[in-house]
Amino acid sequence: MKSLTQIFDLTAEEVFGIVRQAFVFKEKLETGVRKENLLDGRGVALVFEKPSLRTKVAFEVATTSLGGIPVFLSSGQIFASGGYEQGRESIPDIARNLERFTDLIIARVYRHETIQILAQSISKPIINALCDKHHPTQALADFMTIMWHKPAWQKMKVAFVGDGNNVATSLMQICALVGMHFSIASPPGYEIPKNECEKAIDMAKKTGVQLEFFTDPREAVKQADVVYTDTFVSMGQEEETAKRLKDFSEYQITDELLKTAKSDVIFMHCLPAHRGQEVTDEVMDGAHSVIFDQAECRLHIAKSLLAHYCRI
Repeated sequence: MKSLTQIFDLTAEEVFGIVRQAFVFKEKLETGVRKENLLDGRGVALVFEKPSLRTKVAFEVATTSLGGIPVFLSSGQIFASGGYEQGRESIPDIARNLERFTDLIIARVYRHETIQILAQSISKPIINALCDKHHPTQALADFMTIMWHKPAWQKMKVAFVGDGNNVATSLMQICALVGMHFSIASPPGYEIPKNECEKAIDMAKKTGVQLEFFTDPREAVKQADVVYTDTFVSMGQEEETAKRLKDFSEYQITDELLKTAKSDVIFMHCLPAHRGQEVTDEVMDGAHSVIFDQAECRLHIAKSLLAHYCRI
């Protein structure tokens, strides 16, 4: 089975199927179903170079609750350290060993090249749980959140304000794939990479939606149904903190900015959030915020991905 390295590895039909199944898992949990044997003892390797709260817990809980065996492997155990030091083994050798022990690899890594090498080295599927270029599992949870709170989501406008990072890239691409308008406002020099935009623009032409790119947050947020932001300083960018906070000083999500969106706008953030930097407490904790529903969706999507990629 193919791997999930980026959103465009999926068709729209596959996205809809994964999200529909995630809602089934959500409904089961709400009715008290906490344990199933869908994975039937399958092993799931969680290879994490980067720290994690939601992704790690979601996939570990999902694997266990579906009857699988989660095996967590931190950077220091098999991959290079956070300083990109030489690992104990080559990445292909790591993958070929894990292929003999487990049925699926969930990888959260520093570089997209690592995801590509893993996927090319073995026949069992790899799920990209975050790299420097893409965050497809987050985008699937984001789409589920939008469907949860905006049942008439087709052709709605999703606005992202901030860094054109991995989260913004995957969000843009899932919007283009399923048929939602997307706008983004980023400071000059922080835009989504051009090649990723071009792929999304080509897809948007097929689905009949518009992608817009601004430097002014007010332009991006105007009449939006969804407003989304992420941290201005991601893991590994700590030395750039002062410069980034200066460059993004006009990009904070405030109540005043939200007023330019639709009156029933929802506010989303993939977390962790740096309150007082990219977003105010008033917005994070306000009536428009769905951030913890969004976090919950990570669990349901994790279950659905495990079911999908373990050929259940």
